[in-house]
Order: sequence, then structure tokens, then C-alpha cells
Amino acid sequence: MTSNTIAQTDFNDKFKFSGVAELGFLNVYDHKIQFSNSGTYFDYRRDGGQDVLFPVSRLSLELQSDRSTFYLLYQPLRLESQVYLENDLVVDEAVFAAGSAVKLLYNFPFYRASYTRELFPNKPKFNFALGATIQIRNATISFESLDGSIYRTNRDVGIVPAIKMRTNYHFNDRLYAEFEADGMYAPVSYLNGSDNEVVGAILDASLRTGVKITDQVTGFLNLRYLGGGAVGTSDDVDGPGDGYVRNWLHFGTTSAGFKYTF
Repeated sequence: MTSNTIAQTDFNDKFKFSGVAELGFLNVYDHKIQFSNSGTYFDYRRDGGQDVLFPVSRLSLELQSDRSTFYLLYQPLRLESQVYLENDLVVDEAVFAAGSAVKLLYNFPFYRASYTRELFPNKPKFNFALGATIQIRNATISFESLDGSIYRTNRDVGIVPAIKMRTNYHFNDRLYAEFEADGMYAPVSYLNGSDNEVVGAILDASLRTGVKITDQVTGFLNLRYLGGGAVGTSDDVDGPGDGYVRNWLHFGTTSAGFKYTF
């Protein structure tokens, strides 16, 4: 046995590297948004065309060593619609008149790095891990009249910390169930040092049932709740508008996926 083979065997014994991919659909339970204090508190589901299903995908990598697991996640989240307005829509002082058509974009992908540590390492069937998450949001939210004459957009990149937990139960050598959640509710000003009070929250919680197909491949079905938002006034405003934003969402996803362990 060569030294390279020995080193590779030692690495495989100490570390498990996995890639996870899932594909499914997203349902909007409730989603409302407002830009500026004088703006409309707009109901995306009722008035903005988000009363249909949207495709959703999710990619992640996991590196597990003994009791520790590191995660990298990318979650695209792009909802586009085009609607006829039955009432005036005011966005940062721009008025989209009733009886006109408007194109809506809610693009809110996020990137996430996480760490958890197993708290009960000696239980063969039950696992419970607790840790922390850092999430980077990359938001673009826009409203555009069909003829292009009226346009408003709000773009933002920000960092959000959260608590992470994962627990699973193995019914046998093949079948398991798992619950996972990343969540936070806190004054954002306390976290980023702003003088203006902004309250924010996130919750990404999933319930998964999986089956081990081979020693390397696991298939699963997943139900997920994805919610959160923020309300407050930004202290970095170039206009138009006064910087006030209120944005709350409640989404659900249903997906199937595979986990491949190297």
C-alpha cells in the first residue's frame, strides 16, 4: 500500500464529504411588502400573481468530522409575475395606476455557511446537533409598468446570523427521518450598529424522510417552511422614498433530492 493510498484512507476515515441537491415547487402562503411610509402595503399573493406554484432548487455541501459538521448552501429564490392592477399601487412615491399592468420581480437568493456539533454522540439511532449560521442575502425587488415608463427597484446585500439545529432518527439501516432549522429574530440595528431600529427575522425549517439507496447515495422527500422579513427605516437612503421597508413572507416548499457521500 502506497503512502498516498494510506493518506486517502485516513482522510476517508476521519471526514465524510457530501453533496446534496433537491428540486421541487414553492407555494406562497402569505407575502406582503411596503416601500416608504406613504407606500402601499402590497399583497403579492392576492394582487401580485403569487397565487401559483414556482419552481425551486437547493444545493449544499457538507463536511463531517467526528462530532462536527460544516455546511455550505446556495438557495436561489426568484419569483416573477405580471398582473393587472385593480387598485393604485404606490412604491417609493411612484404611482402605478389602477387599470394598468405591472411586471413584478422578487429575487431573493441567499448563501449560507453553517456549523453544528453533535451533542449525543453515543446514541446509534438518534442524533441531535446544534450550532450557528451566517447567511448572505442578495435581494433585488422591482416594480415596472408594462410600457416601461414607471420603474422602482430596491437592492440590498446583507449578512444575517442565526442559530442552527439538526436532529434525525434512524428507524433501521436504510430509513431515517430528519428535522432541521435555521432561525433568528432580533433587532437588526443591534447586530449591525445602526441608529435606526429595524427588526428582522428568518426561519428555514424542514422535515425530511430519506432512504439509503447505496452506501454512497441517499434519496429523500422534503417539506420546508421558509419565512421571515424585516420592518424599519434604513439610514442609508439616496431616494426616491424615505427608506422605510416592511417585508414579511411565509413560503412552503415540497421537493425531492439526493445526497451523495464521497
